Amino acid sequence: MRQKICDLKDLAELSCREFRVKNDVLTQDAFLIYFKQHYYAYENSCPHTGVTLNWQKEQFFSLDGFFLQCSLHGALFKPDSGECVSGPCQGQCLQPISLFIEDDAVYTFE
Repeated sequence: MRQKICDLKDLAELSCREFRVKNDVLTQDAFLIYFKQHYYAYENSCPHTGVTLNWQKEQFFSLDGFFLQCSLHGALFKPDSGECVSGPCQGQCLQPISLFIEDDAVYTFE
């Protein structure tokens, strides 16, 4: 079953949208970003401690807009791959969420 996250027009460059994704076992916090004209989604969980990444509602990017940043210890992640490039979880990756675009909206599967 598909789950609509948002309409394409509602997500500007470097913006984020939080959502929850459901599977057979649990419901997971997740987020969608629009970065360099591509959409990416990840579980909202740092690979180091499991805490949520955002420091405020829908605020995941570092101040310079080049990385996603963990609010707890400042780890930096590449937006297009989820790979940690700085911090205690360097080399680990955020867990990606599969997306698809249809009818001018972004969806994931439940």
